[in-house]
Amino acid sequence: MTTVDLPLLPLGRGTDLSSERGVECPGDLPAASDPDLVARAQAAKAALGDKVFVLGHHYQRDEVIQFADVTGDSFKLARDAAARPEAEYIVFCGVHFMAESADILTGPDQQVILPDLAAGCSMADMARLTQVEMAWEAMAEAGIAASVVPVTYMNSSADIKAFCGRNGGVVCTSSNAETALTWAFEQHGPDTKVLFLPDQHLGRNTAVLQMGYSLDDCVVWDPHRPHGGLTDEQLRDAKMILWKGHCSVHGRFSPEVVDALRAEIPDINILVHPECRHEVVLKADLVGSTEFIIKTIEAAPAGSAWAIGTELNLVKRLAAAHPDKRIVFLDKTVCYCSTMNRIDLPHFVWAMESLVAGTVVNRIEVDPDTERWALLALERMLALPGRTAKD
Repeated sequence: MTTVDLPLLPLGRGTDLSSERGVECPGDLPAASDPDLVARAQAAKAALGDKVFVLGHHYQRDEVIQFADVTGDSFKLARDAAARPEAEYIVFCGVHFMAESADILTGPDQQVILPDLAAGCSMADMARLTQVEMAWEAMAEAGIAASVVPVTYMNSSADIKAFCGRNGGVVCTSSNAETALTWAFEQHGPDTKVLFLPDQHLGRNTAVLQMGYSLDDCVVWDPHRPHGGLTDEQLRDAKMILWKGHCSVHGRFSPEVVDALRAEIPDINILVHPECRHEVVLKADLVGSTEFIIKTIEAAPAGSAWAIGTELNLVKRLAAAHPDKRIVFLDKTVCYCSTMNRIDLPHFVWAMESLVAGTVVNRIEVDPDTERWALLALERMLALPGRTAKD
């Protein structure tokens, strides 16, 4: 992950993403190296017509997202793809686990393409199936596995979703984590425990701030330490067993920057994603999913000031769309999601032109057994009362 320390600069105030001092917006990406790439992408998309459906995650760079037929978070995009059965090709401008979810939900005649196979997710990679199975065995040896319900965040691999499906668990998004956890805690009576994968921060923030559990009810399973770094007694006493995983972008935001911004801009509103660390969320004014962040800024009054703790591509896009509001990135360090940014215009053009030539590249396929169990975990989520398809 490439980072650069910069002063805290506003990303928008009617100045075309520049600060009032005329300083270039922190983190501007360079223009495409080949000026013909945009025209080539347009031509390929036109040639494919309704055969292709392009999905663009909110965190994608502008040069790619301009070609998306729909934009959104991962699960919404996967459902959008499933709602377009006439589209033979689904080009997912996102990361690997998102393309897996799209393959699980779409029909057998649809093919999901990820323009760059290196576009993974560091959080999803922090929970490997073999590690989770070893943790489950340790819980069985501690005598608690029968009362543990696995809950995995959408930002996980297909085989982790399948693990939850096989073991009576469920998938959740950042919007419905509380609903999913409420359901999970009802499964085995008062002794129920939850193994929350792979993002410890979303699990902790939801359990403590929304459901009334205490920090003492939460323990962290570290897959790189013997027995997860926990004793059998700690496992038996816990209500939430949090996997030691995190988002490499959201985990960077700090309470010190929140304090600095409040001192600099007294009327600023702090708006963060629940993947942020607990101490950051405690200092925030509003906490919510990506869709919540977008809608909050859209509804905010002109002249209001906001510091947003989420991926920089989206923050810059919001600033450009709302020049009547002062929007600041909640960090002095420029930090894009490096894996999201692997989907660039050259990779997108290559994937699209390959399809025009009759070649499917970088197809993402989930094996039938994994798909069956992962789909079960997703269907349990969709059956939750008051569920939402947003991330």
